[in-house]
Amino acid sequence: MAIMDRDEFWAIIERAREGVDDTRTGEGAEEVAERIGDRLTELGREAAVAFDLRYDALDAESYDWNLWGAAYLMRGGCSDDGFDYFRGWLVAQGRSIWERALRDPDTLAELGIDPDDDFLECEDMLSVGQAAFDEDEDFYAAVNAARAELPAETFNGPLLGDDFDHDDDSEVRARYPRLAEIYL
Repeated sequence: MAIMDRDEFWAIIERAREGVDDTRTGEGAEEVAERIGDRLTELGREAAVAFDLRYDALDAESYDWNLWGAAYLMRGGCSDDGFDYFRGWLVAQGRSIWERALRDPDTLAELGIDPDDDFLECEDMLSVGQAAFDEDEDFYAAVNAARAELPAETFNGPLLGDDFDHDDDSEVRARYPRLAEIYL
C-alpha cells in the first residue's frame, strides 16, 4: 500500500478545517480530527491507512528539538506524549502553519494564542484513520502491514537538532524571541 501524497493529505486537512470556528483551541483541533475521520471513512480503509502513513512520516520529520522547545514554552512544559499531541494540534492548523513552524517555530507567535491556554494538543489526530475500521485491531494490523513495505527511516529517526535547557530563560529568549515575549 502506498503512502498518501502530501498534497492529498493536506487537502483533506484543509477541507476538514472549513467551518471550524477556531482550530487553535483544543476543541477546534479535535473537531478537525473528527471531520478527517469522517472523510477517511467515506474514502475507505485504504485511504485511511495511506493517510496514517503520511501522518507518521510528517511526525518523523517534525521530531525536532527546536519545535519541541516551542511546544515546551507554549504549553508550560511538554512530555514525550505531550509533544506528540502538540504536533497533532499543529497538523490541525493546516499546511502553511505546519511548514512555517517546522522552518521557524517562533512563527507560532503569530497565531495570537492566549498564553493562558496551554491546551495546545490534539491526541485524536494521531489515529483519525481508525474511523474507517470497525475494529481498532484491524486498523493497526493494516497500518503495520503497510509500514513494513516501506523503509523504516520513513517513520523513525533520531530527534533532530540540538538539545538545550528548555528552562533556561536566556536560551529560550535567544531561540524564540517572539514566543518568549508572550509566554515568559
